[in-house]
Amino acid sequence: MELAELQKLARLIRYYILLQTYSAQSGHTTSALSAVELATALFFKYFRADLENNSPLPPLNLRGGGGALNDRFILSKGHASPLFYALYTAAGKITEKELAAYRTFDSVLEGHLSVRFPYTEGLTGSLGQGLSMGVGEALALRARISNTNSPQPSLTKGGSNENISPLIKRGLRGVNVPFVYVLLGDGEMAEGQNWEAIQYAAFKKLNNLIAIVDVNRLSQSEATMVGHDVQVYARRVASFGWRTYVLENGNDLELVDKGFSMALEQSKTSEMPAMIIAKTIKGKGVPFWEDKNGWHSKPVPKDKFEEAVKGLGEIDKSMRGVIQKPVLSLYYTNSPQPSLTKGGSILPLQKRELEGVASYTNHQPNEKVATKKAFGNALERLGSIYPDLVVLDGDVKNSLHTDQFEKAYPARFFQCYIAEQNMVSVAWGMSNLGLKPFITSFGCFLTRAHDQFRLAALSEATLYINGSYAGVSLGKDGPSQMGLEDMGMVRAWPNSILLYPSDAISTEKLVEAMFTQKGIVYIKTTREPTPIIYKPDEAFPIAGSKVFYNAPQPPLKLRGGEGELLDGDVITVVAAGITVFEAIKAAEQLKQDGIAVRVIDCYSIKPIDVETLRKAASETQAIITVEDHYAVGGLGDAVLEALADTHHVSVHKLAVNKIPRSGTPEELLAYEEIDAKAIVKKVKEILALH
Repeated sequence: MELAELQKLARLIRYYILLQTYSAQSGHTTSALSAVELATALFFKYFRADLENNSPLPPLNLRGGGGALNDRFILSKGHASPLFYALYTAAGKITEKELAAYRTFDSVLEGHLSVRFPYTEGLTGSLGQGLSMGVGEALALRARISNTNSPQPSLTKGGSNENISPLIKRGLRGVNVPFVYVLLGDGEMAEGQNWEAIQYAAFKKLNNLIAIVDVNRLSQSEATMVGHDVQVYARRVASFGWRTYVLENGNDLELVDKGFSMALEQSKTSEMPAMIIAKTIKGKGVPFWEDKNGWHSKPVPKDKFEEAVKGLGEIDKSMRGVIQKPVLSLYYTNSPQPSLTKGGSILPLQKRELEGVASYTNHQPNEKVATKKAFGNALERLGSIYPDLVVLDGDVKNSLHTDQFEKAYPARFFQCYIAEQNMVSVAWGMSNLGLKPFITSFGCFLTRAHDQFRLAALSEATLYINGSYAGVSLGKDGPSQMGLEDMGMVRAWPNSILLYPSDAISTEKLVEAMFTQKGIVYIKTTREPTPIIYKPDEAFPIAGSKVFYNAPQPPLKLRGGEGELLDGDVITVVAAGITVFEAIKAAEQLKQDGIAVRVIDCYSIKPIDVETLRKAASETQAIITVEDHYAVGGLGDAVLEALADTHHVSVHKLAVNKIPRSGTPEELLAYEEIDAKAIVKKVKEILALH
């Protein structure tokens, strides 16, 4: 669009912003108004997208267009949702009537961005996460489209009908890869995660990423630390290797146009990402609001609406902006193409490469294998089955055995270093574009990314996670390294799955089962080697469990109405992970005293095997849960919730209740009273009361 048309469109977009918050009598009006020129120029002159096909999955022939060729736009300042919705109204995707329903219960136009609105990449309401998501999307787009001249792969068993192309590690000078644009607020630039993302984007040479910072000076309660000094932002960002473009007036459309034009043109030859840093006026377009504190998250007062609209100038409500459709082209047709090798591509593997791959790692009975090692084995094996599987590591690859995957599939391994919040949001961005990201770190370190996981869950993203080094059984490293809170964190997320296997066989089977699930899927693994207690042909369905009966015969009928058992297991011990072995050991000791105890390996904690637990509650006198996790939020609470409406059952929780310390795993399990000795003691205490 020409400059004069963009100026008319900007006035219309400002009107749409005012209409939304006035109708709702709430909303972040001033934050939306400041970025109107930035968003208008981007959307209606430079952004390339087919709004009828916004799917992230590419067709077989990428040259033919489709969702994967769309540019992506992330509004990191998610509270400025009126701007986002106004843009799509100007593009003809929302009616004015729908716009007026902003923030109402049945509307998809929520107060902060929600994926109920189909053009939203993800929830960004808590700020500081959008740029990391953009890094993930830029990496995914580069991986998918960088080799468009390569022959199409054949479709093989376990393969994919998606063309997921190799990475060009030196950058993408030769290919017009879609761009990812991220609009940030200056207030959120105080978030450390943004600087993790800035550092990582430069390291990965993401020249298909353009960030825009709306420097409107005022945050929610007061001015930002930097205020309007855009040069401070420029120096900081440039020091990481980014190209920076400073706009001293980000509300001047002509200047904004020049900024985008220059940034995009130089992206053709530069390997580095770009950031446009624009000085703007908060509340721009409404004179009684401009650059004034105290109006954040407020609508135009009812008696001021007509005055505000009149101040915008002439508004043409019939006008519509046109978003141009994408075209895949080459800047340099002689650009070298990477070879399509097993280790260097994200392509479906040829059939000959799948032949001879063992179904499962060959383990011997009673062999001791750490579940973290079994996880590494499974991931390496599954890499040959899922060509879109990528692994993100937080500098623990040599501890969690993801270096095996890296060696086999280096182009699909992303070292994210010690920056867990960025790593999670990068994985989230990759998931948005159809990849299968597996995040790996210690469980204790992943708790610092709780908010990133929370928003990914609310955005209905699918992420696979290995939180390892679980519990006090970690031993001598001490409490700062022990994952003792993560089960409560994971169980709280909507549509999440929590798995906690005990041996290598169950671990490998559950890692494979994870890829059939959607949502946030978390597996908890341990460092200490554990015996193999299952056979390779056993099944481990999600929401299942394994039961070890220790009575000489199945439980008989109850006597009368008192609930007294004639025969069978008298107590049920529910365990997961490392404590399964303590429960089995306790059951063997109790058997010597003539006491039969049932043991349930509750490897699926969410969803939990309610039927098996209720059966145990009806057939035994009490239930003991034992877990290498704090008492709140973990296995014990999951069992209590499953049995909440079950009458005449007592549940006793054995869990980590003291602050742990360095020591051997055996010392720590005993100290926290979650070892076999503590289980035996608790069983006898319960029986004595009966």
